[in-house]
Amino acid sequence: MSADTPRRIVLLRHAKAEWSQESDHERPLAERGRMEAPMVGRKLADSGIAFDLALCSTAVRTRETWKLAVHEMPERPKTVYEERLYEASLGELIALVDETPDDVTNLLVIGHNPGMHALADALSGSGDGEARSRMARGGFPTAAFAVVEFSGPWKTVEHGVGRLTEYWTPND
Repeated sequence: MSADTPRRIVLLRHAKAEWSQESDHERPLAERGRMEAPMVGRKLADSGIAFDLALCSTAVRTRETWKLAVHEMPERPKTVYEERLYEASLGELIALVDETPDDVTNLLVIGHNPGMHALADALSGSGDGEARSRMARGGFPTAAFAVVEFSGPWKTVEHGVGRLTEYWTPND
């Protein structure tokens, strides 16, 4: 692949989780989340993006979201369960994305807020005006995702390099 290879990163926040006595890491999906996750999987399938790699937080709610969403997709991408996604700062998220192998064209990251919103906002130096204002106005609710496109190797991902092409929430 050349240095100008167009790439996509899709940032997905986990579906709605239960508030329980469990540790935060062990919180399962709520009933609403179990309905949202397949819906987001269908929406991702409809996007036509063929994911080469999915990075998923090890938290129970992100793993459950991914398990329900991926069943709606035509092909299951290679999946890596990444402990560093849980409670990751913006800088840690950018560092993780920078580690993506260059043979990956389309990357899906299933994680948590505030990180998913912060990363989508930070990477989106330009993009669809309506999507940008909806994301700024509505935040990044559960089961929302943003699609950011950029060119070049993954190790060059930094603030403002991307273009927000889509922002979706279950309420759309």
